[in-house]
Amino acid sequence: MFKRIIICSGPTVEPIDPVRFISNRSSGKSGLQLVNEAVKRGIPEIIFITGPTCFEASNPAYSVIRVETALEMREHLLRYSDDADVIIMAAAVSDYRPANYSKEKIKKDRETLTLNLVKNPDILFELGQGKKPGRILVGYAAETHDILENAREKFTRKNLDLLVLNEVSAENPAFHVDKNQVYFVTAGGFQKLEMMKKSTLASRVWDEIEKLAHE
Repeated sequence: MFKRIIICSGPTVEPIDPVRFISNRSSGKSGLQLVNEAVKRGIPEIIFITGPTCFEASNPAYSVIRVETALEMREHLLRYSDDADVIIMAAAVSDYRPANYSKEKIKKDRETLTLNLVKNPDILFELGQGKKPGRILVGYAAETHDILENAREKFTRKNLDLLVLNEVSAENPAFHVDKNQVYFVTAGGFQKLEMMKKSTLASRVWDEIEKLAHE
């Protein structure tokens, strides 16, 4: 059914100086499970673009591209995206990066330190604006309040086919855990899924993608 798919996963890190950076809580576990499930389904060309994680993804059934910053992830994604049938943006891309990188470690000789941040490109928005007919574009979101309203706005604005929505809470921390509870957001509305292993969730995501392809 699909010839080439791209999965982006993990966090991005935005350097402040040689020893410090800005990042987020993403572990990359969801993205790795999505890749493993794609292998099980026999997709011939799988490109896995991943930010820094605590595990080493390696399998002859897929190509791994390791990146650090949002700009690096964008560069590689746009390079390979032209012929992709499915793009899954499960990565937690840093929204901002430091405006200025210090080549030397910033010393703690001040009581306060102000960082000037600039906005990173919205990679998923760019992909949605340039989406080719027949391509399926999947995004992930993590929200803490007004979750359905925020998810619907993101789904529409970014021209997605499927949005996997995480409600981040004490009961569902979403990051650095092996189980998760999400919503599927599609043109047809919202579907709440029960708490399940991320490996099982990856299978459900691919089921939904195949369903969208048939539609």
